Amino acid sequence: MSASPFLTIKGLSRRFSARSGVGDVSLTIGRGQFVVLLGPSGCGKSTTLRLIAGLETPDAGRIEMDGRDITALTPSERGLSMVFQSYALFPHLDVAENIVFGLKVRGVPRAERRQRLDEALAITGLEGLEDRKPAKLSGGQRQRVALARAIVANHPLCLMDEPLSNLDAQLRHSVRQDIRALQKRLGMTVIYVTHDQTEAMSMADLVVLMRDGRIEQAASPAEIYEKPATSFAASFIGSPPMVMLPAQLLGDASDAVFAVRGEDIALRPEGEGRLAAQVIEQEFLGAETFVHLDVAAKARLTARLPGRSDVAPGERLSLDWPAEATHWFDRVSGRRIDPPIAPSPSDRPRSAPAPSSAAKGP
Repeated sequence: MSASPFLTIKGLSRRFSARSGVGDVSLTIGRGQFVVLLGPSGCGKSTTLRLIAGLETPDAGRIEMDGRDITALTPSERGLSMVFQSYALFPHLDVAENIVFGLKVRGVPRAERRQRLDEALAITGLEGLEDRKPAKLSGGQRQRVALARAIVANHPLCLMDEPLSNLDAQLRHSVRQDIRALQKRLGMTVIYVTHDQTEAMSMADLVVLMRDGRIEQAASPAEIYEKPATSFAASFIGSPPMVMLPAQLLGDASDAVFAVRGEDIALRPEGEGRLAAQVIEQEFLGAETFVHLDVAAKARLTARLPGRSDVAPGERLSLDWPAEATHWFDRVSGRRIDPPIAPSPSDRPRSAPAPSSAAKGP
């Protein structure tokens, strides 16, 4: 897949109030990339998408697509298609009419409309449903109609605003796979908005994590998971989320905090790990168990263990993990510290003396 620059966003800003909108968003998207704008409600991801679509006017900044400045163009002049959270289907039109409606409005000849329709029906698996009205379709089928409508438009850029939020969990998984397969097959550039990290991590070439109207980190799913740039990125991505703990728990006097992924944590007998802990409760989820632990006053974290665990609430033990699995962040700025300000006593060899049992080496 080509990753040549296709869409360039420079210093884009749009403020509705001091706490809403986006500010100074800059991003370069490659041709054929699947880009996911991810973040909590109110972070600015949908506003960014609407600015790209031309549904909002920026206060500042510039948007270029394929080297062309589209900042002041209307949505219809930008050469893009959109798939919304609501399916936006005409209830009185059948599947075929809904799909080609936009082509008909633009005066595309009947023969070409028929050809594009047949191709879109085959790609989305809607063959045989052309004569059905939306009321006779399932949620997944309605979403496929919306996708087919985007496909027949034959635009190189497709914007998707939380298109799966109205579907149940099982159907979301199926349609998610369909969307990704379609995007790869057609070579479209897709910008997809979601608050669901599972969608982002499983679909994206590039995850753009947003917070308070700004980009927190833009990276591949693997990089944003394995090397989060900020404490917010570390705590937002992953299940269970990472919890920031003071460096003093590991005997480090620096002004830093640290975190560990739940799957990197191993449970050891009391006094034989890096950090003393007490079991609060556990959640058995079938293939894995989440063990919730109290590690200090008002500080809790969760270990993610394979299979079942036989620990009991109230049990005292120690936590251990590889030294390289420790993520360090500045307490004030939240930025990643790599390597840490000072080596933690917990990283000393097992034979070295440690200040307390809670900070013994592995």
